[in-house]
Amino acid sequence: MTEQLSADDWIKEGLKALGKNGFTALKADPLAKSMGVSRGSFYWHFADLAGFHAAVLKRWREIAAEQIIADVEAASDEPLKMLLWRSFGARLDLERAVRNWAAFDATAQAAVRAIDRRRLDYIEALLEKRGLAPATAQARAQILYWTFLGSALSGPPLPAARLQAVLDELLGMLVA
Repeated sequence: MTEQLSADDWIKEGLKALGKNGFTALKADPLAKSMGVSRGSFYWHFADLAGFHAAVLKRWREIAAEQIIADVEAASDEPLKMLLWRSFGARLDLERAVRNWAAFDATAQAAVRAIDRRRLDYIEALLEKRGLAPATAQARAQILYWTFLGSALSGPPLPAARLQAVLDELLGMLVA
């Protein structure tokens, strides 16, 4: 490579490796090899592997919650419907990989707990905006989130037409 890599380049490569090969792939040597550089570049940007892992988890939280929330808020007059499509229609390899990592690592576990709380709070707020009482919104947000996690962990996505039918039914159940 003729260009110097940035920390962002390493984080992006880390996310790709995490989604494809799991958290055990988040090491300087294999990442450097896949990027065609020496691992010295890695240590130029990160003091150690723990710092890199923290940066990868931070980016995951940004793309798996904050970016989605911002996009939903900016693009739709039906944010709950868009959130369902965006969440259930996405490739969830990275979601599965981070949750698997959290079973073995306290830092990843803390990141998962933080994103779970952020997502649940957002869903509750959307349901309250649709007129549900706070207690009802909280219960339905939890049910929806468990449904999402089950979907994320269950394997290949549904075909688009079937997914749309399921999401329409789910939305109807949530706001009934």
